[in-house]
Amino acid sequence: MAQGDVTIFDQFLVDLAEKLHDLENDEFKVALITDAVTPSATTSDPRWGAGGSTNLSSSQVIPGGTYSTGGAAITNPAVTLTGGLAMFDGDDVSWSQDASNPTDAALGIVYNNTDSGKRAIGYVDIGGEFDMTTGALSIAWSASGIIRINQA
Repeated sequence: MAQGDVTIFDQFLVDLAEKLHDLENDEFKVALITDAVTPSATTSDPRWGAGGSTNLSSSQVIPGGTYSTGGAAITNPAVTLTGGLAMFDGDDVSWSQDASNPTDAALGIVYNNTDSGKRAIGYVDIGGEFDMTTGALSIAWSASGIIRINQA
């Protein structure tokens, strides 16, 4: 996996089919975790908190500075359809440099904050541990969106 790559959890596809996510109207967030856990697409029932099989929030970086518990919202979520390809996208997310920021951010977990179970959608590779006291951290989504679902 390379820096900036987004991996979608297999469980997300099941959750989407069961109408547990409204990609345009729910609030989605990106929260930062350390490298203490290594999720994969097959991670069992990933959540941001208790309730599923895998509680990813237990590896959250220590909040401080410009990083708050639970991460930052992905504003302006939208779904578009072009030629049999549905794309979920939203605004990029960033945290400015601060002397009190976490020093060990390794992955960004995308999760549904509206959902009572805080079901996770996927994660983005930050490219190794990032020290947010020495620089700003920005997650810029691909021009092709956060998630693409192909009809084929």
